[in-house]
Amino acid sequence: MRQLAARRNLVRHWRELQEKAAELSEMAALAIEEDDYSIREDIERELRKASSRFEELETKLVLGGDYDARNAMVALHAGAGGTESQDWASMLLRMYLRWGERRDFHAEILDISPGEEAGIRSATLEISGDYAYGYLKCEHGVHRLVRLSPFDADHARHTSFVLVEVLPEADEARD
Repeated sequence: MRQLAARRNLVRHWRELQEKAAELSEMAALAIEEDDYSIREDIERELRKASSRFEELETKLVLGGDYDARNAMVALHAGAGGTESQDWASMLLRMYLRWGERRDFHAEILDISPGEEAGIRSATLEISGDYAYGYLKCEHGVHRLVRLSPFDADHARHTSFVLVEVLPEADEARD
């Protein structure tokens, strides 16, 4: 049922964009016909908005997998490297939370295990919004960071690893 609603919503947005494009085309033709270039800036501004909307809708079409329209569960697990990896895991957690905010998704930390000195050992978060899983599914895997350690007195170069698991939200249980 959710999938049908998402597809209807997508079709509605495409139709709105099509109507907006036709309206802008008519306005431009009328302005040219009457040699009235005073509305040129308005047309260009609206055209930029429509172009941005087109790119957004095109992305949603690309995200047409079976689970892409669902919410996402993201789990982060610090790997070998101790404090360094735990700090890297906390950086990734903040990144995913901010990314969700910028896309108007709702991000909620479900579970978090703090590190001993800094960072986190692991965290689980739920990111809710249209196509959250579709956008995040490629984040699945091991993320590596190589940097000069702020935790090492010698400022030696350290390599840190964090496992990121991304799963689509499961269907509701059926009776």
